[in-house]
Amino acid sequence: MKRVFFAIILVTLATVFATAQSDDYKKGEFYVGYSNGQVDTGNNFSTSGNAVQNFFDNRTNFHGFETSGVYNVSRYVGLKADFSGTYHNDDFSFPVITGTSTQTVSGKIRSSLYNVLGGVQIKDNADSGRFKPFAHALVGLAHERVDVTNLSCTTTATVNCPNLAGGDHNNGLGMAFGGGLDIRASDRISIRAIQVDYNPTRLFDSTQHNFRIGVGIVFH
Repeated sequence: MKRVFFAIILVTLATVFATAQSDDYKKGEFYVGYSNGQVDTGNNFSTSGNAVQNFFDNRTNFHGFETSGVYNVSRYVGLKADFSGTYHNDDFSFPVITGTSTQTVSGKIRSSLYNVLGGVQIKDNADSGRFKPFAHALVGLAHERVDVTNLSCTTTATVNCPNLAGGDHNNGLGMAFGGGLDIRASDRISIRAIQVDYNPTRLFDSTQHNFRIGVGIVFH
């Protein structure tokens, strides 16, 4: 991962020195849009033995938002700050059997993943041209929350419901490597037709191989 990051930095520096600079470019942009997170939960229930199938089985759909701001230091290079939050809820219900009696425990698991990142974006920010592909490399903080709510127990004979309530919160390393395509709609607005990022995180003493996909609007 470090080698990929340093390689992107070297490409960025080469672009800066190899390209003639012009003042005729957008000095900044602000993006807001929908973000779909393919979050690595580690819950692999497949028994197929197919590595590709197992890779996708490990992922859970999270839905949320992403927003970012870019200050362009040249026509092709910008400094980028990025914030995203994605969410997923699961209902659960399971029986607890003790002897001849059965107790039902049910509730909801609320999960969320936040990324606060910064780094470099490469893009042709000239005033001319309609299609604007871009790439970025971002590093920062990841924060994950897992909370158990709406607990209900048929009885408290064997399971004490309040003891199951609560959650687990963790901070760690977050990164995003990817890019996408912006399409100019006017001088001040572009449509982000697609953005795809590899979004690895380091949380709970393990690495999660997440992906995120986004669409939205860019303001110049």
